[in-house]
Amino acid sequence: MASESQNFFAPRRSDESPVLRGLELATLIHVGLLVLATTWAFGGQAEWVRVPLSLLASLGPVITAVGFTRIAFWDSSRARLWRCLPAFLAFAFLVLIGGCNPSLREAGNGAMLTLTPTSPWLPSSARPELAHRALWYFSSVWLSAFNLLLFARRGRPLRALLVVLAVNALVLAVLGTLQKLARSEGIFFGAVPVPQIRYFATFVYHNHWGAFTVMMIALIVGLGWHYVRTVRSRDIYQGPLAVVVCAVLLLAVTLPLSGSRSCTMLGALALAGASLHIATHTMRRRRERGQGGLPPLLLLAGLWAGLIGGAWFTASTTILDRLATSRVQVAQMREIGGVGDRALLYHNTWRMARDKPVFGWGMSSYPHIFLGFYNTRTSIDRLPIFYNDAHNDWLQALAEHGFVGTALLAALAAVPLWLCRRTLHRSLITLHLLAGLALVVGYALVEFPFGNRANVLIWWVLFFAALAYGRSREGADISADAPARD
Repeated sequence: MASESQNFFAPRRSDESPVLRGLELATLIHVGLLVLATTWAFGGQAEWVRVPLSLLASLGPVITAVGFTRIAFWDSSRARLWRCLPAFLAFAFLVLIGGCNPSLREAGNGAMLTLTPTSPWLPSSARPELAHRALWYFSSVWLSAFNLLLFARRGRPLRALLVVLAVNALVLAVLGTLQKLARSEGIFFGAVPVPQIRYFATFVYHNHWGAFTVMMIALIVGLGWHYVRTVRSRDIYQGPLAVVVCAVLLLAVTLPLSGSRSCTMLGALALAGASLHIATHTMRRRRERGQGGLPPLLLLAGLWAGLIGGAWFTASTTILDRLATSRVQVAQMREIGGVGDRALLYHNTWRMARDKPVFGWGMSSYPHIFLGFYNTRTSIDRLPIFYNDAHNDWLQALAEHGFVGTALLAALAAVPLWLCRRTLHRSLITLHLLAGLALVVGYALVEFPFGNRANVLIWWVLFFAALAYGRSREGADISADAPARD
């Protein structure tokens, strides 16, 4: 008798039904358009683009609902994935029920906000209308990305979507590089002013661009590994390897050029891991053929030298400026005997989370609660300093959603990962994508990459695309016992 995993992943006749093929095509087109629109619309951060992007994302739940009303879906091997939904529905329920228990009210003709007596052990919301808008976008994005796991069954269409996302990132990188070299004072060569100078491409904040770039580098490395192995070329200078190398170099150079110190180190870590994997694999293959391992090592060393040289050539001014800023910050930390203002911010955010530990203060509540009741940092002129984000997404999640809501957020990724655990190793595209996404999750301990709507969307799209690709089959003739191919 076939095992449970074989039954689950073995193709069924209903998997090839026209209904599911139509849902697959609709999902891929919708997700692709949503990513393109969000990344080019200032990362979804401009106020006037948020409602249109939420409306576009709302097509995802419609596709999900249509799929769930089709018998062909419930007869297919994907029906078991409904188990991913309880955590999502529970999280949405907590946000919605918290909106019925406001913890802030307007006073002084709306000039100020004051706390209302609420139990720290019940769900609540500081600003219910903002929580509902944020939930609208997040739930639509999550379901849109989840559709990839539900309905995307074939590897080739999934790779086509990933290639579109990679090309989009490269075009954005070119735009950002040209804007920096031209010293533009705003996005689209100055056409759109930005509130601070450290923007890049269409992203208002350079660290948001950095997190996006790290995920895109992981995507291109994974795709490149597939195409280098499967596409024949006359030499390395005219085949996919040259394209992949140029793409990675172009994206990696934008990290120091954008001024993101943390993401420059994160990108270097991602590329170091990829280089180690490539080097060990290549040397093992060459030893099996009786060849020496020195040439690939020399090639990798040359690529790293080219990367460092290219980064210095295009971003030397920015690098020197950021090094000077780092020296000043280190001197200040030594003077005050700590890690600076960030430690105070984290301490105050933890106090906020500790006062409502179970369900938190509500979605999108952080800036409104923190500024008025927990922020103890002041400027030289004794005015309070405004924080819209905690610069630590995990701490902010605890403050807004409590331990219960944060656990449900983690379950939105953990449950699909567990259900697909037996196929994670089947494709290096899947492994490279998950590694890059894990780096960004770790980065969220010291920054707020998920404070950007585009990064939230990209993370979930790449996550579910990685899981779907690991489960996909390239052809119906592959048996359930045969190893999956990229």
